[in-house]
Amino acid sequence: MKRALIILFIFISASALKAQNVQLHYNLGDNQKYLWSHVEMFKPDKWGSTFFFIDMNYGEANMKGVTLAYWEISRALKFWNSPFALHVEFNGGFGQFKNTTPPNGAYSINNAWLFGGEYTWNTKDFSKVFTLQLMYKTIQDKNSAAFQITGVWAIQMLKNTVTFSGFADFWREDNFEASSNMTKYVFLTKPQLWYNFTKNFSAGTEVDISSNFGGHRGGMVNPNLSAKWTF
Repeated sequence: MKRALIILFIFISASALKAQNVQLHYNLGDNQKYLWSHVEMFKPDKWGSTFFFIDMNYGEANMKGVTLAYWEISRALKFWNSPFALHVEFNGGFGQFKNTTPPNGAYSINNAWLFGGEYTWNTKDFSKVFTLQLMYKTIQDKNSAAFQITGVWAIQMLKNTVTFSGFADFWREDNFEASSNMTKYVFLTKPQLWYNFTKNFSAGTEVDISSNFGGHRGGMVNPNLSAKWTF
């Protein structure tokens, strides 16, 4: 396991506007510390663009191997010359957990389908890019009619030496049904700050800020040490 993570660390990341990158993060949160990886691809074409990412956690909660796997894939579709596009997206994944006494178990992350539109603004040199998405969201076995608002940004600074990027999501999802204080809204943002040593390799930090996300009621802040390799 350690050898695999060392090999993965060698192949890590840079400039947020490139098409494919691999990231490795070390979670420094108070509750637990673990490694997790992020692989993403962004590919534009004459009918819009395709984007996906895959996240995996390793050694979370003192478990061995992959403890969580999650992915999102989306398609922006347009047949016109405009900053507006149609947006279709799918999210899903699964994980495992360890009890204080056996047996241990596994869980699935409810599949979600999203449909809506997006607007993208950018400077002429693409040093600043911002996308706003407004979507209808249906979550399997949970919310058949919900919504999600997403903002994504990337800003290149100091002649592309520093990159400030990230996303923010706000959506409707019923959580903690067994409690009398059920929550109905989730917020998640992950701003990243990268120093680009080369066109391919970057190092920096990500701060995961959330409310009512991932089985945690209320607010939570988890800083990360991060590295990235851009292909």
